[in-house]
Amino acid sequence: MVDKVEFPEGDDFSGVKKRNVPKYEQGESILQAAGGETGVQQLVADFYYYIDSLPEAVTIRAMYSHDLTEAQQKLTTFLIGWLGGKDNYSERYGRMNLASAHHHHHIGLAEKQAWLMCMQKAVDDQPYDELLKRFIMVQLSFPAEICRNQH
Repeated sequence: MVDKVEFPEGDDFSGVKKRNVPKYEQGESILQAAGGETGVQQLVADFYYYIDSLPEAVTIRAMYSHDLTEAQQKLTTFLIGWLGGKDNYSERYGRMNLASAHHHHHIGLAEKQAWLMCMQKAVDDQPYDELLKRFIMVQLSFPAEICRNQH
C-alpha cells in the first residue's frame, strides 16, 4: 500500500522521496543559485587555485601563461553568460568557438579529466546545493569534450 503522505505522487517503488527541485535550465536562476557574479568569481578563483597547485593538473597548467589573470577573466565572463547572466564574452574577447580557441593545445582524455577534476574540486568548495553542483559538472562535461582534440 502506498503512503499518500510520504509519496503523494503514488510512487513508492524507488523509496526516494521527491523534493522541490529547482529548475536550473533557464535564465538567471542558475547564476543566482551560484551566488551571482561574485559567486562565479569565487568559483573561478578556486578552480585556478587547483589548476595551479595540483600535481594532476601540471599539464593543464602548462597551457596557461605564468599570470592567470586573463584566463580567470575569460572563464569568469564565459561562465557568467553560460549560467544565464549577461553574455559579455563576445563583446570583450570576440566570438566564442571552444574547439578553435583550444586547438593549439594537446588536449586528450587525461587533460580533459584533469580539467574536470579541478572544476569538480572548485565546485565542491562552493556553498551550492548538491543538485546545482551536479548540474554544473554534467553541463561542463560537454564543452570539456568539445575542447578535446586528441584521441
